[in-house]
Amino acid sequence: MRLALGQARAAGARGEVPVGAVITDSQGHVVAACGNESIARKDPTAHAEVVAIRAACAAAGAQRLPGHTLYVTLEPCAMCACAISFARLARVVYGAPDVKGGGVEHGPRFFGQPTCHHRPAEVVGGLLAQECGEVLKAFFRERR
Repeated sequence: MRLALGQARAAGARGEVPVGAVITDSQGHVVAACGNESIARKDPTAHAEVVAIRAACAAAGAQRLPGHTLYVTLEPCAMCACAISFARLARVVYGAPDVKGGGVEHGPRFFGQPTCHHRPAEVVGGLLAQECGEVLKAFFRERR
């Protein structure tokens, strides 16, 4: 999660919403580390999780990532939860909860829906939640 926090801070420094994501393989080796890139790419789908999934799939030479773990600083939104499902990630660990925009433990709770074809075997929320949340709060405080 510390590496994901570094990616979040780097995204914030670029003017992106500071969310970072890291994907590790089944041995715990980092295969992707990314931050939000929606502004730079002019792409509303370029959330940190999606960018990391794309990078990890490219590195693996596959469209699915079984046995992989996603670490992300903010609870994934519904779009990212769907991408996580399609990528067949085994585990999701997130930092700060997102009561307004989250799609995992808040909002639509995507993994609990009958239309969700793959649910990660484990979802853990709250890892370094306060630090992850403070990065976001500081970013938006500066812009107000």
